[in-house]
Amino acid sequence: MNAKPVRDSRVTLTVLMGVSDANNLGNIHGGLIMKLCDEAGGMAATKHARRPSVTVAVDSMSFHSPVHIGDLVTVQAEVTWVGRSSMETRVVVTAERVITGETTHTNTAYFVYVALGEEGRPIAVPPLLCETEAEQDSFNRAAARQAYRLEQRRQGNL
Repeated sequence: MNAKPVRDSRVTLTVLMGVSDANNLGNIHGGLIMKLCDEAGGMAATKHARRPSVTVAVDSMSFHSPVHIGDLVTVQAEVTWVGRSSMETRVVVTAERVITGETTHTNTAYFVYVALGEEGRPIAVPPLLCETEAEQDSFNRAAARQAYRLEQRRQGNL
């Protein structure tokens, strides 16, 4: 199986936040932002594997700044690490006040997906080709996170 470059997995979702997306304070529901992150991350994993991919883990997600009605939310995702059948994606969310052009980073999260074969069981995926030093650094940090997740699972903490 040939390795595939990180760039081939990149996905960008952009959504205008409306009244129905917000609470009574005008802040967009965190659950909606999480859903957008999962959609972008899942599509990045699916693009890499070219197979249906399902969420198996989400590292903690912290919201650094609120998203408001009228903000243009951009969710960017890419595969950062690949195992045999699992893939980690980094998802970065920004919100833009369209009138002023002010853009804020609202959160970054890491999602893990598993590619599924025809029978709905995990299937091997192509290795990840890191073409830049930054991509290799990202891969190494992702591998450390995956080792930590596995250790936590072995200890019964996940």
